Amino acid sequence: MRELVYTGFSSLDGVVDSPGGAVEGHRSGGWVFQDIEFRPEVYAIKEEELAETSALMFGRTSYEAFAPVWRESDDHAAYRDLPKYVVSSTLSEDALVDGWGETTILRGTDDIAALKKTEGGAIFVHGSAELARRLSEANLIDRYHLLVFPVLLGAGKSLFSRADNDKRRLTLRDSEAYGNGVLKLIYDVR
Repeated sequence: MRELVYTGFSSLDGVVDSPGGAVEGHRSGGWVFQDIEFRPEVYAIKEEELAETSALMFGRTSYEAFAPVWRESDDHAAYRDLPKYVVSSTLSEDALVDGWGETTILRGTDDIAALKKTEGGAIFVHGSAELARRLSEANLIDRYHLLVFPVLLGAGKSLFSRADNDKRRLTLRDSEAYGNGVLKLIYDVR
């Protein structure tokens, strides 16, 4: 069975949207690169993840934001040929970005659960807050890779649902604190 791994940047209060820009409509967009000292060791987790990634998964909104940029980005060149999955009930095949590898549209959590039962390595979900909440509620996420930034935003999309769901226990796999206040937290979902 394949693992589904959520990876993202989070504020201390769980906001995962707009780390690089103000696209979500609240005044704190771009918070990852504002007022926090850049330290390359913080982002070493991305190289570690790449070594383990066999496919990428996005919600429609994150796919539409990342695909045209990452396809041309030298920093994301290793992602170009990886299989990609976009979870959307509305995206059409003709809306997929050309030249960014094989991309499959999944229409819901049943399709994702079936994908997890196939052979292959870990599938990493980038961004995609709404998708992450749905995956968590459906018990489909196996692991979280979080870089938690020392900022409280108040507004924005939360990684975690506020619904009265069953409790889920996590086991800490790895952690590290960096001099700029960022924490790396890797949890397995039990």
